[in-house]
Amino acid sequence: MTHPRFSASFRSNTRVVASLCALALTLLVGCSSGCNKGSGGGNANEILIGHYASLTGSEATFGRSTDNGIKMAIEEINAAGGIDGKKVVLKTEDDRGVAGEAGIVVEKLITRDKVVAVLGEVASGLSLAGAPICQQYGIPMVSPSSTNPGVTKKGDMIFRVCYIDPFQGWVCAKFARENLKADKAAILYDQSRAYAVGLQEEFEKAFKSMGGTIVEKLAYNADDPDVRTQLTALRGTDAQVIFVPGYYTDVGKIALQKKELNVKQPLLGGDGWDSEKLGQIAGDAIDGCYYSNHYSHEDKSPRVQDFIAKYKAKHGAIPDGLAALGYDAARILFEAMDRANNVDGKAVVAELAKTKDFQGVTGNISIDADRNAIKPAVILEMKNKMPTYVTTIEPAQ
Repeated sequence: MTHPRFSASFRSNTRVVASLCALALTLLVGCSSGCNKGSGGGNANEILIGHYASLTGSEATFGRSTDNGIKMAIEEINAAGGIDGKKVVLKTEDDRGVAGEAGIVVEKLITRDKVVAVLGEVASGLSLAGAPICQQYGIPMVSPSSTNPGVTKKGDMIFRVCYIDPFQGWVCAKFARENLKADKAAILYDQSRAYAVGLQEEFEKAFKSMGGTIVEKLAYNADDPDVRTQLTALRGTDAQVIFVPGYYTDVGKIALQKKELNVKQPLLGGDGWDSEKLGQIAGDAIDGCYYSNHYSHEDKSPRVQDFIAKYKAKHGAIPDGLAALGYDAARILFEAMDRANNVDGKAVVAELAKTKDFQGVTGNISIDADRNAIKPAVILEMKNKMPTYVTTIEPAQ
């Protein structure tokens, strides 16, 4: 109930708010069909690109590394004259690692900032939140590193430059069977994240298809990575390897608990492990464990070493795979825009789909009919708290 002395002003204010809402809706509807036909941001001499990332939160190194890589690519393209003589400008929004926030900031980038394309996210759950927004507004989105297959299934505007979980799961299974000589494996996965759920399913499928047996599968939640009970149970199995497709924040803590409980089996995981923080969290408890990744800083390729040298000079650190993928994603997007001769969404998407044998830091990248990247993976072993190169695994022919 409204107090009598406020009722008149309340009715008046309500009418004003209703009028403003109607105006906003009209503008929004109009925007979905044509606000981003130009360079974006209202400046004819600039091309505005959006990036949504976890700059804060538990996996903040993901977003910061990716943003660093994207900014390097932008500096290079602008130094070379930009795209069609226009300067590329980046607008980055922090989604704090929250799926609901990811959708909000992507809509803000499109409707308020008028970006003409979006880069992001790293975490698959966040890309699954942002992709439908980009699809709705007809804005191209390129994920640097979301591996869950469902991301690009959100629509024909959505691309990625990383491999997907069916391949990554197959790579980890192949390494376990052929390199570690394991015929029995256990799985310990984060049931609260789409990334971990999808990757463990793919690993299990591939490992079984190669003649292996999954002797136990146990789950945990990211907000409570105390897995001593699960590790105690796995210690009593005859598994020769434990597959843990989590993020580095959880994996580091799990490795410490593994050491505390004297669990001997090595851990094996996916690209979610990739962060300099992994060794800092786990110390030597993570040594002797393995994970699949998109590149190795030990790769002697001139283009890889040139990227690493530039990154180290700018940031004082060796770039992780997320930085390299951010760099590759931005460069692939810019090349597509340059070939399209404009930044209209459909024109850019048509050129993105033509990407073939792109010489990336993370390997030669081709985009398939489902807008996913075809490329190799590497396996890294943690030694002295640092990732070291073990082998490269190419896609099956």
